[in-house]
Amino acid sequence: MPKPELEFHTPSEEWSSAGTPGIWDRRLSHDPDTGDTTAFQRYEPGAASAPVVITHDFWEEVILLDGDLHDITAARTFTAGMYACRPPCMPHGPYRSETGCLMFVTTRY
Repeated sequence: MPKPELEFHTPSEEWSSAGTPGIWDRRLSHDPDTGDTTAFQRYEPGAASAPVVITHDFWEEVILLDGDLHDITAARTFTAGMYACRPPCMPHGPYRSETGCLMFVTTRY
């Protein structure tokens, strides 16, 4: 089953914890067969991901819409308008955000 066909609407999915305090996800669409997902991710000011380098088995594209996101390993801070396209197994993070941030994220298996 592919992602659902959806015309402009107000998504009904609420923000939910991403599993780390201060980090939230809001799923917009999801394919239950493949796991492909489109979502927003939000960091509250001062929030940080788990203190480990992140890898996963899917493609991930992210655009930072607002705020800042600091990659602790790379010692780089990313700001609104910056974009990442990560193939499976690409190491990244861990992250923290001083001012908070909002990102648009797609994942594809």
